[in-house]
Amino acid sequence: MANDPIHQFQISKLIPIEIGGLDFSFTNSSLFMVATVATAGAFLYLTTSSRGLVPSRLQSVSEMSYEFVANMLRDAAGTHGMKFFPLVFSLFMFVLVANLLGMFPYFFTVTSHIIVTFALAMLVMGTVVIYGFWKHGLKFLGLFVPEGVPAILVPLVVLIEVISFLSRPISLSVRLFANMLAGHITLKVFAGFVVSLGSLGALGIGGAILPLLMTIALTGLEFLVSFLQAYVFAVLTCMYLNDALHPSH
Repeated sequence: MANDPIHQFQISKLIPIEIGGLDFSFTNSSLFMVATVATAGAFLYLTTSSRGLVPSRLQSVSEMSYEFVANMLRDAAGTHGMKFFPLVFSLFMFVLVANLLGMFPYFFTVTSHIIVTFALAMLVMGTVVIYGFWKHGLKFLGLFVPEGVPAILVPLVVLIEVISFLSRPISLSVRLFANMLAGHITLKVFAGFVVSLGSLGALGIGGAILPLLMTIALTGLEFLVSFLQAYVFAVLTCMYLNDALHPSH
């Protein structure tokens, strides 16, 4: 079980709760989602509470995170898109901190479960649809009819655009889920090789050097992927929100 690469994703009930035949149990996934929110909130609050004129290193990290997401949103959706900054910044920090917490031994990676990433993706797409219809009414449907398309091609183009729009939450959620799942499985497999070969004596220890080096390299790569996946999720969110603001573009 110690070398089982799938066991790390198992959902365990910490506090069983059942109401009306429905399972509302508090699980290890729930615990680490709470820990993610608490860690991100505490970090941002503690590092910015002093608001020093000359920022400390941690305050600089918080301010750089703020400016990084703000610039990303302005570039993708313009100044009008800044009304969505709290949503985009919260999603970026949640995904980033959840990914980083999952790198600690015996911790749980909540973004390795498709139900979590799909819920985040549906939050984004739900915001796009609701705001789009609220702001533009039926003109929001112009999103599915690009300008300059010949009339004869409109039905085909509309079908393609609708399928593309409906596939967004799937691609947004699967991309994050698959990268975190595959990375952690690969890391656990190589780490398992180190343990297995190390138990075979001197010859096995010599053979374990290569898997150990691969484990170290993959650990560094996973930290990079943790940031990149948070960035990709946030930048795609900005692009989709731009459609809600400017459906005719």
